[in-house]
Amino acid sequence: MTLAHAAHAAEVGPDVAWVAGETSGDLLAAVVMKAWADRHPHARSVGIGGPAMVACGLDAWWPSDRLAVRGYVEVLRHYRGIVRIRQALQNRLLKHPPKVFVGVDAPDFNLSLEQHLRSGGVPTVHLVCPSIWAWRPERIHQLRRSADHVLCIFPFEPPLLEAQGIPCTYVGHPLAPCIPMVPDRDAARIRLGLAGDGPVVAVLPGSRRSEIEALLPCFLSAAERLLRARPGVRLVLPMAPGLSARIRQLVARHASQLPIRLVEGQSHTCLAACDVTLIASGTATLEAALHKRPMVIAYRMNPISWLLMRNQRLQPWVGLPNILCAESLVPERLQGDATPERLAQDLLHWLDRPEAVKALQDRFSALHTELTRDTAALAVDVLDRLAGFAPRASVAPAHLHLGAPSA
Repeated sequence: MTLAHAAHAAEVGPDVAWVAGETSGDLLAAVVMKAWADRHPHARSVGIGGPAMVACGLDAWWPSDRLAVRGYVEVLRHYRGIVRIRQALQNRLLKHPPKVFVGVDAPDFNLSLEQHLRSGGVPTVHLVCPSIWAWRPERIHQLRRSADHVLCIFPFEPPLLEAQGIPCTYVGHPLAPCIPMVPDRDAARIRLGLAGDGPVVAVLPGSRRSEIEALLPCFLSAAERLLRARPGVRLVLPMAPGLSARIRQLVARHASQLPIRLVEGQSHTCLAACDVTLIASGTATLEAALHKRPMVIAYRMNPISWLLMRNQRLQPWVGLPNILCAESLVPERLQGDATPERLAQDLLHWLDRPEAVKALQDRFSALHTELTRDTAALAVDVLDRLAGFAPRASVAPAHLHLGAPSA
């Protein structure tokens, strides 16, 4: 692109502006971004994103990890910086409006931004319906004010939104088509240097610094107990982008003698390679389910944040696999219940019960089928329509239901 062309592009505004606030959002957005770039190779995408989105052509004005904060107290510590970023982005996009804005999850950041952009004439799309069926159901009113269209990744969400007059489309989960129905465990182990005998446990303590600080020492202690009970177990830990130095420090401090393989990224390869995963609550638990892997879900946060969030829960579960299947399929250990002893016992439970693992894999296979749609094409069709690009015929699949959480 020449300097003259670049100056003209800056004046007229980008084609699409995106905001993804963490690693999971970066991966979700990249699936749609790639399809958008394939359909519109000369279109310009800008905003906030991570390495996966940048690889798909995003001009990242800020990195997504600047927004990767969870919990009330944790957000307060970073509040001013996050608000400054949102205000600067809002001003920039209102000055040079994009044809369409896509907010990827991160509702506390994106919904307010979308409302201002929408008031300024920018069409807005929200990718990933806020979990109004799990907690804070009042957010549906802000969603109505903020989004011209919501792209739903779970099949029970459209009826909830349609009842409130919110335009939406069920597009399936963007990661479902990207993960094989039967992951190649042997190939994944070879890729990680884990070929040979002995079960493999993947340790996934989260993709945010606050999660890793709260969970990793406990996870490492649980892994030490597991190894004492089952010496042949091998451990692998995929390190989230930008956090490898801190993870190495924590491993050196809390478990310097623990034989655990640390790898940069490659969380999907680690899930494909493992027999069971010890995993932080979040999107990664759904990725584990799509890989058909048994898991032990754990989470710890600031006690004040926990008390506030616990009082707003609408579901008996926090893990996506349990919520989506409306059943306690995998153990959840939260706050004080997330002790090294309990986590190690839960991991041994899966390693000692192959029949339970097989039943779980059957449930996860059914879930995988339900979540698999041509997500990227369905999403880009919506973006095309709102951005004023020529529409392309697309047939929406019928909705199926494994179990719909109540609102």
